Amino acid sequence: MLFDSNVTHHQSGNDSYSCYDPSVVNYRYFGVLWGSMVTVTGTLGNLMTILAFASDPRLRTRFNVLIVNLALADLLYCILLQPISVDSYLHLRWRGGQLWCRVFGLLLFLSNCVSIITLCVIAVSRYLLVEKRATFDRVFSSRGLALLLPATWGLGLASFGPLWPVYAFVPKVCTCSFHRTRGRPYSTILLFFYFFVGLGCIGLFYILIYRRVYVTVRALTRYRLSRRSSRKKPASSVQGTEDDSGVAVTSSCEMISQWEPATGGDTTETVPGGTRPSHCTLDPAQPSPSAKPVAIEELPPALNHATVTATPAPHTNMSPSSGDDGELKRVTWMCFTVFLCFVFCFVPFLLLNIVDKHNRAPQALHMFCANLTWLNSCINPVLYAIMNRQFRQAYHILLVKAVTPLTCIRRR
Repeated sequence: MLFDSNVTHHQSGNDSYSCYDPSVVNYRYFGVLWGSMVTVTGTLGNLMTILAFASDPRLRTRFNVLIVNLALADLLYCILLQPISVDSYLHLRWRGGQLWCRVFGLLLFLSNCVSIITLCVIAVSRYLLVEKRATFDRVFSSRGLALLLPATWGLGLASFGPLWPVYAFVPKVCTCSFHRTRGRPYSTILLFFYFFVGLGCIGLFYILIYRRVYVTVRALTRYRLSRRSSRKKPASSVQGTEDDSGVAVTSSCEMISQWEPATGGDTTETVPGGTRPSHCTLDPAQPSPSAKPVAIEELPPALNHATVTATPAPHTNMSPSSGDDGELKRVTWMCFTVFLCFVFCFVPFLLLNIVDKHNRAPQALHMFCANLTWLNSCINPVLYAIMNRQFRQAYHILLVKAVTPLTCIRRR
């Protein structure tokens, strides 16, 4: 009877915090189930990401500090905001009052804003790491990160804080956001800047990374060819040779050397006529004793596989036909996975709001597109587990430690 009276109250249209509509009475159960899964998965996944960073020394890199900042923004949403959204869907109304509605709207956009800014910074850091290592060391030093991370939160708060008076309940998506018309044009400028310019910048830097990897893979292929042919020629005729495209063999080594940062010590060795990277040995039978492994943990995940598969071992006869196409596909997939997932989560909701200016689309469609944005807060730990072996191992160790006490109690 209580639910029936609530339905009658909703249908009367007197409740300004109601999102009741006959078309979403059944859909709300999907929203509740979906939101509950996001809450549990996102909370555990992002918490494990932070704990993995804190407990595993191998993961304490400058790049992973940005990952932790992204996890903190998602954890804020999953712990504090997502359960409230689930409650709103379950009752088809907002039950927190006006003040909490404004707080919810501000924290919602703060979390999304920090995520976008951090994703942009991650893309820039990956690009600088493979293209301009010296700049990366200056910008992403310990002092630089100490200033950069709080700045992401400060910028988000400064951007969406002025919208405090216009945060209100939006029945179309059964949540609190800024008013569609009262916040213009400031709200329109903010959305365009963060969601369209921000996404565009992320895509641009990943394209630049892809181009860099593509050029390097081609150079390594030429280097393998020249190294195979050098076995049939005197060593003096190999140094300074060029392939048919005019690219010197040593340029491949220079590209490889840029992918061996932060290993400590010298990364070059003296040879007649100059120096070359210590791991670039033209004679495969005489590997350099000073060769050092690639610091994979310092490389962005999008380039780990490219570095490992592209750099030939000293005693391995790698054919230049060992899957250049497959290698490029893997690099492309690794570079764009996080970006594409973010686009998949947010773009449908943004496009629907742009196209449906007069709110003529079904409410269930608005809710579904809004529910897709929830996925962004829980998908990142899953991507880390798939894309990064060290995160996957750290997650496994944490799960084993969490399950061990339960198994001991069961045995007793």
